[in-house]
Amino acid sequence: MRKIGLLMAVMVLLSVVAASAEEVRIYTWSEYMDEEKMPTDFEARTGIKVRLDIYENNEEMVAKLQAGGVSQYDIIVPSDYIMPVLINQNLVQPLDHGQIPNLGNLKPIFRNTTYDPGNKYSVAYQWGTVGLMYRKDKVSADAVKSWSVLFDAAKQPGAFWLIDSVREMMGIALVYQGKDFNSTNPVDLKAAADLLVATKRTKNCMGFKPGVGGKNDVVAGTAVAAIVYNGDAIQSVSQEPDKLGFVIPKEGSEIWYDSMCIPAKAPNPAAAHKWINWILDPQVGAELSNYNQYATPNAAAEAHITPEDLENSGIYPTPEIMEKLYFTKDLGKQNRIMDEAWTRAKSH
Repeated sequence: MRKIGLLMAVMVLLSVVAASAEEVRIYTWSEYMDEEKMPTDFEARTGIKVRLDIYENNEEMVAKLQAGGVSQYDIIVPSDYIMPVLINQNLVQPLDHGQIPNLGNLKPIFRNTTYDPGNKYSVAYQWGTVGLMYRKDKVSADAVKSWSVLFDAAKQPGAFWLIDSVREMMGIALVYQGKDFNSTNPVDLKAAADLLVATKRTKNCMGFKPGVGGKNDVVAGTAVAAIVYNGDAIQSVSQEPDKLGFVIPKEGSEIWYDSMCIPAKAPNPAAAHKWINWILDPQVGAELSNYNQYATPNAAAEAHITPEDLENSGIYPTPEIMEKLYFTKDLGKQNRIMDEAWTRAKSH
């Protein structure tokens, strides 16, 4: 009996220790970091355990926050265009710059955004583009110069995926038709939605797929092309450069950047600040970008970036490519018109 009592006491003590172990809960995109090494490294540095939950698009993340996730997570990683929604709905809290001494490592362009001047609520994490990933044995280099390779049924080379993300997909449809990437003109949006509906009905279109799904199918050979985020594509292209390619078609596409933010009711904001500051460390920032092959916003990290990546226009676009890339703007009240057009494109 004495042994049983002692055993129970030890178990209670262990449960108390486990319950009191400090933890930072991060809600982020899939495959956006080395999900084994980086949490382990952070815990070794700080003693704080890392718990990851994954989402595949911004709208999914916002819906989770609105449904109570605002008090469940310490870090979220939203894209630029969704930031005004998070700020205006009080879903994120102001940052304490005193706890983020590495903030000065950010390039100036990332320290004074239109929606969050002075990094009051957000700190840039990575930046990149959206483009076309394709199989070189099925799609010619000439064909992928235009989005018509997907939108013109006569030019489609085989099975492909559109991206399941409202602003990226609607924006690409708009620029293909010669319109503003951020247009809220009802006529433009109807035409863009009509284009997506018509494309979706072709025999080669497999529909809309979020996150890394389209990339995975191109790698597997079940699709010959997919609209994807550049880092997802480049990781695979670099492993099989003779088989896979990535390009920004001539009509243009999106340039974006994602940020780290702390939800308004985060359970451990102190740990969240430590995570943000750790990511901004030059070595850690470089390790992050060298892994996911997105571009770093961290000026101090560039000295440690893989040289081949710095010279890769798929990661760091040339000035010529930059001219046809567009930031997604917050549409305010006009978001409703965009959402209605997107719903039509998805449901018809």
